[in-house]
Amino acid sequence: MKIPTALKHKPVIVSEDYDKIDGRDCQSDAKGLSVGLAQWNDRGKVDVSAKIWRYTGEKWSRQSEEMPLHRVIDLAIFVCRTKLYFREAYRYEKLYDENEAQIDRIPLQGGAMDVSVCLDNPFLDEDIKLVSAALAKDDELLGERLARLAAILREMGY
Repeated sequence: MKIPTALKHKPVIVSEDYDKIDGRDCQSDAKGLSVGLAQWNDRGKVDVSAKIWRYTGEKWSRQSEEMPLHRVIDLAIFVCRTKLYFREAYRYEKLYDENEAQIDRIPLQGGAMDVSVCLDNPFLDEDIKLVSAALAKDDELLGERLARLAAILREMGY
């Protein structure tokens, strides 16, 4: 499916037919990905964003997500750190340390991204097991993408 070019986000690089590889069942409403000019650009200020294009079957959805590129990378860092945490979470009886929520503090841009278990979640004991099981179930799916990402990062010199 062709990504629209007449909307506020102006795609420059696209991946169309993303729904054919999105997730386990490939029955997604996420029809494409793009990097282009952000829809929030003001005169004289140009930002680049990544967008996930959703299509309801009748029209392009308002649930399509657009994010600045640094936020996309921050999300990838966060997901990777989460997966790394769950590799060792089995060491805790409840899959987390009840006395220490913080998992990591990742230095970024003069500050840091804190990564923590959400101890405020009243259903944490159940929910963390569900997340752990879902990550284990999707390990091959995520692992393939992470291996590709690692190879591209090495190629870029990182």
